[in-house]
Amino acid sequence: MCATKDTNSIEIALPREKVAQLLADPAQIPKCLCGVVLHEPVSETHGQPGTESRVVMQSGKRKIERTETITRRNPADLHEIPTEVVVHFDREIAGAGRWSALRDRLTEADPETTLWESEYRFDSLPIRLMGQLMPRLPQAVAAHAGFKAFAEQGKNVREGRN
Repeated sequence: MCATKDTNSIEIALPREKVAQLLADPAQIPKCLCGVVLHEPVSETHGQPGTESRVVMQSGKRKIERTETITRRNPADLHEIPTEVVVHFDREIAGAGRWSALRDRLTEADPETTLWESEYRFDSLPIRLMGQLMPRLPQAVAAHAGFKAFAEQGKNVREGRN
């Protein structure tokens, strides 16, 4: 499978443990990640390796349904994470003939700031072409910015959407 890779990072003005807990909470995902309308586990416990979730995204008036599979979460317990530990969330998303993988890393920039780094891999031809033409995929930048606004200021990314 030929895939394109894109990376993105952002600093969040919250402790890493709090950022990890927000990213792991399925009730918060539609409020903090642009385009996500629904995120519901269909097997296992949300956020644990092997968990499959139904993800519904909206782009304009078009709704897109995908299946997300968690491939890695380390550490399993997101409470009292030692400073030197890097938090990893990895998942694969598939549907409608498309596949993508997302690898998130959370590191402690300082006790009150988290560096969130994401690596995206896509096999879709349109996205591979877009990746060649643009330095950052707009969806990745919007996801990080939306999460940052939600985490730091409580702004729900669904508010203000038409």
